[in-house]
Amino acid sequence: MKNRGVLIYLAGAGISQLGNVLAGLAFLFLSYEMTQSTSLTTIIAIVQAVPYLLFGLIGGAIADHFNKKRLLLWLDCLRVPIILSLVVLYELNSLAFWHLLLVSVVIQSLGCFYNPAYRSILPLITPSDQRTTVNSLLDIVTRGVQVLAPIFSVSLLHSGQTIHFYSIDALTYLLSAFFILRLHWVEPIQSAEASKETKEGVFRSIHTFLKWTKEEKTIKALFKVTFLIVFFNTWVWQVGLLILLLGKYPEHGEAFYSLLLSWYGIGVILINLTIPFIWKRMTLSIYLAGSLIWGIGIVVLGFAAHLPFYFLGVFIAAIGLPVSGLARVYLIQTLVPANKLGRAFSFNAVILYGSNVISLLLFGSLVLVVDIHFIFIFCGSMMIGSSMFYLIRIRFSEKAGCKSVKSLK
Repeated sequence: MKNRGVLIYLAGAGISQLGNVLAGLAFLFLSYEMTQSTSLTTIIAIVQAVPYLLFGLIGGAIADHFNKKRLLLWLDCLRVPIILSLVVLYELNSLAFWHLLLVSVVIQSLGCFYNPAYRSILPLITPSDQRTTVNSLLDIVTRGVQVLAPIFSVSLLHSGQTIHFYSIDALTYLLSAFFILRLHWVEPIQSAEASKETKEGVFRSIHTFLKWTKEEKTIKALFKVTFLIVFFNTWVWQVGLLILLLGKYPEHGEAFYSLLLSWYGIGVILINLTIPFIWKRMTLSIYLAGSLIWGIGIVVLGFAAHLPFYFLGVFIAAIGLPVSGLARVYLIQTLVPANKLGRAFSFNAVILYGSNVISLLLFGSLVLVVDIHFIFIFCGSMMIGSSMFYLIRIRFSEKAGCKSVKSLK
């Protein structure tokens, strides 16, 4: 907490997250209010993921090629008039659904360039021995804002001023730019190879990064497991849990769902506060252990017959998810060279969004013909199995390494 740069970084991240959450709510609320169509509202939700699939890798390459501070400031300033255009159109009674759709795509597309640049700053302002702690604090800040933002929005909703969610979002962009101006860091001295890579074209640099990833066993395994874990978790967590509760408790399912999400948020924050006291440095084995625990929580939810077991399953998932998530971020920050961090975080985002979309489409269709409890048990078991497979593989690799060292002696 004595690191001024970290405090400024966390403040900027919190402000940005507040704007993101409020704008996300506004797009959903206004689209339904204007169209009264669940299908069109769903389209708004889906298109927010599409830009990351299209521009995610390009955004990371741009973040690695250009001055990060200048890029972030330009993007923040550019987003202000774009988001305020919706407020102006609304006040002129000219706002249409296609305006919401277009602005949503543009804002998310700009985020593809902003997010990897912002994430790649953190290793430059944080000593390696404090990285786990700062990652935990960052996760606490962003999750805390996700919990508090809807509460903050209630007064605007009651007053019928949903459109001014966008006004607040524009203000958060300006505040974010202010915090970025206050941040200072020293870019690492690049090697001859890194300097050559910086001069490459965007698509060539993406190819170079993918080629580098193939040769890095730990990073390659990390990305593979991330795709599998997120794929098997997304539908059951984002949609399945609500359906499960509505089927079990038709009259109180939504209330129990909200209660479980709050319980989950509390659990994640508590674990985030604990992690820095247990690990200063995180490994792929810790990441896999967290994923395994996460999967156990999903299996418990599949077998749950009474409400206390739902609380137990959600709490077990709340233990595994932050351990897994923070270990993944730490490994990227530590194992990826500074000149490749933007592409690494953008590639990570592409994996997350891609697996999200596939999971929602596949399991959303399967639930029509397969019992939902079986889907939970299957997905949780696959998360456990994937984690165990790679843990055993790491163990055998370590044993083989020790034997080769002994033979050399």
